[in-house]
Amino acid sequence: MLVRIVVAAVLTATLALLPDVTVLPLGGIGKGILYYLVVYAIIGWDIVRKAVLGIGNRRVFDENFLMVVATAGAFGLALYERSGDYLEAISVMLFYQIGEFFQSYAVGRSRRSISALMDIRPDYANIPREDGSLEKVDPDDVEVGATIVVLPGERVPIDAVVVDGTSSLNTAALTGESLPLDVRQGDTVLSGSINLTGVLSLRTTAEFGESTVSKILELVEDSASHKSRSEDFITRFARVYTPAVVGAALALALLPPLVRLLIPGMDPMWNEWIYRALTFLVISCPCALVISIPLSFFAGIGGASREGILVKGANILENLSKVRTVVMDKTGTLTLGVFEVSAMHDIHDHVETDENEKRLITELAAIAECASSHPISKTLRKAYGQEIDHKRISDIQELAGLGITALIDGRKVAVGNEKLMASLGLEYCHCGTAGTIVHVAVDGHYAGHIVLGDMLKPHAEEVVGALKACGVQRTVMLTGDSRDVADQMAGVLGVDEVYAELLPADKVARVEEMLAAKSEGERIAFVGDGINDAPVLSRADIGIAMGGAGSDAAIEAADIVLMDDSPLKIATAIRISRKTLRIVRENIVMALGIKGVCLILGALGIANMWLAIFADVGVMILAVLNAIRAMVIRK
Repeated sequence: MLVRIVVAAVLTATLALLPDVTVLPLGGIGKGILYYLVVYAIIGWDIVRKAVLGIGNRRVFDENFLMVVATAGAFGLALYERSGDYLEAISVMLFYQIGEFFQSYAVGRSRRSISALMDIRPDYANIPREDGSLEKVDPDDVEVGATIVVLPGERVPIDAVVVDGTSSLNTAALTGESLPLDVRQGDTVLSGSINLTGVLSLRTTAEFGESTVSKILELVEDSASHKSRSEDFITRFARVYTPAVVGAALALALLPPLVRLLIPGMDPMWNEWIYRALTFLVISCPCALVISIPLSFFAGIGGASREGILVKGANILENLSKVRTVVMDKTGTLTLGVFEVSAMHDIHDHVETDENEKRLITELAAIAECASSHPISKTLRKAYGQEIDHKRISDIQELAGLGITALIDGRKVAVGNEKLMASLGLEYCHCGTAGTIVHVAVDGHYAGHIVLGDMLKPHAEEVVGALKACGVQRTVMLTGDSRDVADQMAGVLGVDEVYAELLPADKVARVEEMLAAKSEGERIAFVGDGINDAPVLSRADIGIAMGGAGSDAAIEAADIVLMDDSPLKIATAIRISRKTLRIVRENIVMALGIKGVCLILGALGIANMWLAIFADVGVMILAVLNAIRAMVIRK
């Protein structure tokens, strides 16, 4: 296309600079129209072909038809007047193709920003052989639980857990995060990540078709098929608008001359009114709207994907801009869902224990819990930080819903909740600190308690402020935790409302209440990550899932997936959607405003074909350049 534009431009300039085309061979035939038709064929043959195919497919009134009618009419007028001025006809087609080239380039840039994700698709997986060599196989052929090896510089082909080795991974294509992620034995790695340093031996946890990289590609490929309401409006608008302007142009060409014919002695001025009608047709071409609106959404989805935010359609991006209430699940969304020891108290509540007492309580609790796989047990062992000597413990009894009793170094130790202490007839103190409380008793005497708290995600405390800054009016936190824990967390995070002790069905009921009470045009977004969040994600206007650690059910049910699990990306997604919608509105107002003025000027005979070219091609180029701004995401 670029070669055709350059060749046509050079030939057009040459013909324009010649004092008389008739000096050329065959120049006398129709005052050199053949030369202009050759240039027209070079630059416009594909538009003529599309117009003919459109007529054959009963899609007559499109921009190709308008361009062919206008340029053919300009040729006809010049030939009829024997003026030899065919430059207008060629120039209209030339500038239109320049505009199409700009539009094609912009779409290509947007498409490349999304299709760059296709590069994350791995071509092979390394399976270790018995002789120590590696066999390259198709990732589709690797079963769950198989061992694969990823060398430095290679992509992780399938979601897996590190069995052996340490390395740094480049996860930018998945999460938008530029900092490498350090991994070691036991860590989960996502397919599509690039291994930067060490050799990793991995055990696969999913089939290739169910792995992160495949799901990302599937989401991105599907996103373009979901049209927004703005795109649907433009499609319907063009369907009505194009026949209307063709009819108006026809009326402009015929009615005034016919009226003038009825007036004795008045020249009908057929040439003048046909020229105005052709100018009117060129101006009316709806290219700027038809092209720039889908391009704006496409660019917005592309910009979001580079930030690690996968939007499943333009309609979702449009709805996201109308979100005024954001409802967030606590565990896995705002917190890591990982306990840590936040405080230790002795038998006198809220009086911090000294270091020796702390060590003793932690040691006894960790040893007592050494045989349990419960998250609380793991947290206590992690806080102890030493190898457990299993010879020191005997007579372990796990009491369901209460805790554990055991003999440690010959001493009777009980570790559990308040109910366990009460069942043993021990006096204990009620801890006033919010969190999960683990009470410890030794030889029938209460020793103190340990407070465990859920760890906040990085930047979680900034989330509410960021949401308020981008126009969200209300933030709500839902959790299954106790009221005390929920209230404390809500105070730290600054959320407007908090609902605690909820089951999955209760969360759906709360969101249903909010949906029933919302105003017209308002949207409610729910953010979650667990399989228990899937029903709420489906029910909310916009479901946003944490993609890195989120469950498959949550990711499947959600409309938007945040690949790096950062709750701050919720605000980023809303900013992208609002910027995209702002650009769409700017393009609609600009295109309709300029075209409206130029159509009036064209009908009055004030605007000539050159102004028509600006109104069509110029506005299209401006709208396209404005649309690709949606790809640029400021931090």
